[in-house]
Amino acid sequence: MKTFVRSTLALALATAFLPAISVHAQDKAAPGQVATAAKAVKPGQKTADLLPFHATEKLLPNGLKIIIVPTGLPNIISLHIPVQTGSRNEIEEGKSGFAHFFEHMMFRGTKDIPADKYKDILTATGARQNAYTSDDLTNYHTTFSKEDLETMLRIEADRFQNLSYSEADFKTESRAVLGEYNKNSANPISKLFEVMRDAAYQKHTYKHTTMGFLKDIEDMPNQYAYSKVFFDRWYRPERTTVIIAGDVEPQKAIALVEKYWGKWQRGKVQPAVPAEPPATGAIYKHVPWPSPTLPYVTVAFHAPAFSEVNKEHAALRLLLNLSFGSTSALNKRLQQDEQKVDQLFDFTPDNVDPGLATIGARVKKPEDVVYVRDAILKTVAGITAKPLSDKELADAKSALKYGVIRSLDNTEQIASTLVRFVHYKRSYATMNQFYQLIDSLTPADLQAAAKKYLSDDSMIVTTLSNTALPAEVSQLPKLASFADKSTGAKFDMLVQKSALPQIRFKLVFNAGAANDPAGKEGLAALTAAMVDAAGSKERKIDEIKKALFPLAASFNGLTDKEMTTFSGSVHKDKWDDLINIALPQLLEPGFREEDFRRLKDAQKNALTLDLKDNNEEELAKERLQTNVFAASPYAHPVLGTIKGIDAITLDDVKQFWKQAYTKGALKVGISGDVTEAMQASLQQALAKLPEGAGIARIAAPVGKVSKGLEVEIIEKNTRATAISLGQPITVTRAHPDFAALWLAKTWLGEHRASSSHLYQRIREVRGMNYGDYAYIEAFPGGMFQFFPTANRARQSQLFEIWIRPVAPENAQMAIRVALTEFDRMVNKGLSKEEFEITRAYLMKNVFMMTATQDQQLGYAMDSQWHHTPEFTKMMRDNLSKLSLAGVNAAIKKHLSAENLSVVIIAKDAADLKAKLVADAESPIKYNSDKPRELLDEDQIIGKRKLNIKAEAVSITPASKVFAD
Repeated sequence: MKTFVRSTLALALATAFLPAISVHAQDKAAPGQVATAAKAVKPGQKTADLLPFHATEKLLPNGLKIIIVPTGLPNIISLHIPVQTGSRNEIEEGKSGFAHFFEHMMFRGTKDIPADKYKDILTATGARQNAYTSDDLTNYHTTFSKEDLETMLRIEADRFQNLSYSEADFKTESRAVLGEYNKNSANPISKLFEVMRDAAYQKHTYKHTTMGFLKDIEDMPNQYAYSKVFFDRWYRPERTTVIIAGDVEPQKAIALVEKYWGKWQRGKVQPAVPAEPPATGAIYKHVPWPSPTLPYVTVAFHAPAFSEVNKEHAALRLLLNLSFGSTSALNKRLQQDEQKVDQLFDFTPDNVDPGLATIGARVKKPEDVVYVRDAILKTVAGITAKPLSDKELADAKSALKYGVIRSLDNTEQIASTLVRFVHYKRSYATMNQFYQLIDSLTPADLQAAAKKYLSDDSMIVTTLSNTALPAEVSQLPKLASFADKSTGAKFDMLVQKSALPQIRFKLVFNAGAANDPAGKEGLAALTAAMVDAAGSKERKIDEIKKALFPLAASFNGLTDKEMTTFSGSVHKDKWDDLINIALPQLLEPGFREEDFRRLKDAQKNALTLDLKDNNEEELAKERLQTNVFAASPYAHPVLGTIKGIDAITLDDVKQFWKQAYTKGALKVGISGDVTEAMQASLQQALAKLPEGAGIARIAAPVGKVSKGLEVEIIEKNTRATAISLGQPITVTRAHPDFAALWLAKTWLGEHRASSSHLYQRIREVRGMNYGDYAYIEAFPGGMFQFFPTANRARQSQLFEIWIRPVAPENAQMAIRVALTEFDRMVNKGLSKEEFEITRAYLMKNVFMMTATQDQQLGYAMDSQWHHTPEFTKMMRDNLSKLSLAGVNAAIKKHLSAENLSVVIIAKDAADLKAKLVADAESPIKYNSDKPRELLDEDQIIGKRKLNIKAEAVSITPASKVFAD
């Protein structure tokens, strides 16, 4: 389950120009009326509507809103059920976090369909399901095959109307919610936004983030009675919309919704959210951070609420993105030219009530924080004094239009985008109206919004650092003080032709981090960055960004162990522009010294800060990979090592580019409404690449098989304990046993799926953490995504179990539970029922993995690399041929629950080592009653001998990890 917490940089960047979820309980259609949302368009008449679909809407007598959107894409339906309830509705003091909490509790089931039965139904349908909570909304979404629509509407209606949970279940889930808070606690930007919001608001519930205040989360186990009040108050049909998008017949779908949802009763009048009084003066807050990190500074202003009628909100967010986004002059100056910051971002959320518009930066040196803050304030002062040009605004509007269109390439994304707009007024028309409003904006509108909202009285400045900042940072200057006082070759090309107007291409080179020279670890990644983020010989990177901006086009790179992929995306109308602007970055890189210094710093920060210091989960996973493949070309992260990055020179980058990115090392793929002319122009451009076969392919790395359990404890000042364990396997997609092991790992620990066995035994039953998963292919970045990223094909792989952070006192028990369940699978195998259910799930789920245009092209390129058939066909064919005996035999052949490498991120490493070596019983305490059989099982598991020898446990300070 996802939690949309506004206080993350990732969300701020990911949601640029797409309104966050907000709500107004208004409907134009009378109860029972069916309306077609799209307007009739006469032949030859132009329409300003952005959405190309015809939607059908109906408001039921009980207040439930239905929106049906046939997308024209076959086989799949995406069901979204947004409820107008978020952290904004947590109006009682001491009760923050309940909207997010119910995102969890809604998966606890009902009397008729308890959680286990609900999970079994989802598994049988092959569906992928999740939910998220924002300030203003909780959305439950499921994507599945069209034939399962009635089943999904029936079970969803049951849990919305008949949710049932015991006090024990309530308390168990509270541990998981606390675990999620602990998981987020390693991210400094989360804490900074939490402090900023607390300071900015006096009465309004935006004072707390979606997660809620820590003291309230810790007190949740005592709030069982209040939870019933909250649910009864806010989960009602008049606050809920059922959105069905995909391969759907509107009238049949509406009839099914009426059948299962029509008897749901309206609620009582809900209490009002307290209004925030006007701001009365500038505020400064500082957040001392206990772990090493670069300092942050944010400048926020009270901003208007979302509106598709009033121009102020749209004008302000557009202006701030132009002034502080990736194409802005300030971004070029601070990040590229002066290299004072490695991140500059803006975030103007689209809340139902007035929110905070924020500009922020991560600063490289503490002594530059004041300089960067003042540069932001000077830019703010400038945009209030001088309007943008017509061209700048026109380019921004163009980027918005094409940016949205290019994302609408699959049913789930269409429904997800629609949800962001529907629930302001529970109307399909809101999205089109919002973009029509954008079209109407003038430079004067943007300047007027700036003058009204970007003022000293409404300003909140927040800083975060691990070390002391200059004393003057707390002395906020007036904005007026910054006022301007002056008057040829052919390549094999995989073509996936479709009707989609967005053209995507991938250039896959057989070169990656495994080809880094000794002592220069990180060279492959830095070379790719110098291609996609440092400009071409003709254009600097800021000029390229500005040129691509009105096209809503992109060109970026991805480096892995054995391949580097450059992906481009653009609307078909702008194909020639992308080829002429972006491809020269690969063909004739700029190789400027200032870009090299900037990107080298950024890569080192990504390794030391973003991975090592701020992300225990990904650190443990990455360290496990390098430990298992020690003394092989896989023995360092793709980002490299600190010593290796320091040693890289610009000449090293130039040489690697010349050797790696050659014609002979390249595979090309392209998809969308592709013409022969497009293929020819791409061929012609790529003919400028250097000649040659490229870097020789490495021999398949041989992983180290541990003798028993070999443990590395990385000592770090952290609130929770992260654990990853695994072993090398020779099974890749080209191996005959791949489908069998894929099925086994799916049953044991499907990524981010509550149906997985480990998830059920560790997270659901015991409430020990946020989730537990298993893999047979490397899955970096797993905490940020639901499906594997394509173009990470490898000759050697790793079986891995990922135990998400647990309370330190439960670390040993978590390992014992995981090994007990893993050992059960290895030695006893799957049952016939487990085999059949999991195979049926995978037969459908494989379509979810390749649902988007980018995934389809990426998986196809990977199939070329592995020399295998198209992925979905290969998997379905091989799954259909599997037998239970064959799967269990493959498990025994390739996996062992005894010989494993383990990586643990923990605070008190010496104490944990002593406990592991002592092998004493590890009890677990619950804050609610548990079944006798579980307690008996805990006693047995708690005494399970791990047999870890003292010499098999090493302790490494976090500062030493990936140092050389």
